[in-house]
Amino acid sequence: MLKLPEKINQPFQQFLINKGLSDKDRSFYNKWLRFYWDFCQKYHHPAFDQSSLALFLTKLGEKGQSEAQRKQASMAITFLYEMSSTLNVNKTNTVSDITNSPSSLELAKGNGSTSQNSQDKPPPLKHEPPVNTIISNSIAPLHSQLITGASWVFVFNTLESEIKMRHYSPKTLKAYRGWTRRFQTFTKSKDYQLLAQKDVIDFLSYLAVEKQVSASSQNQAFNALLFLFKQVLKTEFGEISGVVRAKRTTYIPTVLSRREIDLIFDHLDDPVNLIAKLLYGCGLRLFECLNLRVQDFNFDEGVLTIHNAKGKKDRTVPIPNSIVADLQNQLQKVVVIHETDLKAKYSGTFLPEQLGNKYKNAAKEFVWQWFFPAQSLTSLTNVEEKRRYHIHESVVQKAIKKAVGYSCITKRATAHTLRHSFASHLLQANYDIRTIQELLGHSDVRTTMIYTHTVQSRTLKQTKSPLDFDQD
Repeated sequence: MLKLPEKINQPFQQFLINKGLSDKDRSFYNKWLRFYWDFCQKYHHPAFDQSSLALFLTKLGEKGQSEAQRKQASMAITFLYEMSSTLNVNKTNTVSDITNSPSSLELAKGNGSTSQNSQDKPPPLKHEPPVNTIISNSIAPLHSQLITGASWVFVFNTLESEIKMRHYSPKTLKAYRGWTRRFQTFTKSKDYQLLAQKDVIDFLSYLAVEKQVSASSQNQAFNALLFLFKQVLKTEFGEISGVVRAKRTTYIPTVLSRREIDLIFDHLDDPVNLIAKLLYGCGLRLFECLNLRVQDFNFDEGVLTIHNAKGKKDRTVPIPNSIVADLQNQLQKVVVIHETDLKAKYSGTFLPEQLGNKYKNAAKEFVWQWFFPAQSLTSLTNVEEKRRYHIHESVVQKAIKKAVGYSCITKRATAHTLRHSFASHLLQANYDIRTIQELLGHSDVRTTMIYTHTVQSRTLKQTKSPLDFDQD
């Protein structure tokens, strides 16, 4: 491969540094420039003529280079054209002319003055504008086109791979993909290799000022972009400062009274009625309840085990005695459904991660069946199989919403409100805050402390000495 002359190489390296590109990006751009220089030498094309770039990209396509690689090469050559605005170069010069003529290319000084040798050169012809103007004008629209409108297919594919590799939940993937899509739209599909910290600052400020998103949404967007830069783009994120932040408000959850909860239960049919009782009676999140399997219930010890909850944590909670009979009736329904599925030669239930590959028959074992199975089987698109999933969350959410409406409750209540009510009622019954924290599965007790705002304070207003307390 033809070596770049120092009169081109040195200014180009400095130009890339001034652009703020990382060492990795600069190595890619240097590679493409060498390829382009070799191409122009081999086919006798003028190196600083825009028409040569089109021919070079066509040649890369013939060589089987991907679209992303061709865009990267195009950006590198565009930078060469931009750099040429600081150089005295003839647009029609070939690589041989530039390499063999030491006086054909001189670097302009930062203050606009030229070297002594360049001052001895004759001025350009009157009928021909300066070469710098020609190149700048011809490259400007091309450069704008290349910076925006780039393909982000690689970004989204890598994002999905990195999230699955870390065993994050599908909801995390959905949220991060959504924020990445909005970030792509905000930057007008800017070439992802040129994304910088300023793009993140502008985007977060845009969300707070123009879109007026909540503080939690803005924090989620920040976490998504942090993951994007560090794990997908493999670049340093840096310290984000100067961002207009959405004001965080103190959130106090809605809590239902026991009478209101009983009214909701009265307007629910099985199995949603039993699901709602577990949400309130055990303080479960909706997906924790729907993901329950037969083996999670220990009726002998009265213990329910929740696996792979939020944060990939397991915990146990007591089974409410008042619904043990209902739970055992539901278990018998699962037995009937499972036996019917086995006779129909179904492929089994859905198993977590790669467990099905490790234990080939586990999907058909009774202990792995969902405790709240869906009414119909799910057909897999990639293989000709039918498996049974659990009840969809929307079925429960819609049923509870209707029950709240029928009950004429004047509070905005959802399935998660039952979990809030569980914690508040325990606190109201003078249960220890640490105990409630463990039952809820909170990592930090400060998260559980929010429920102290949902119950009336029983603190005496007048200070009294312990010596004056009544003795039992």
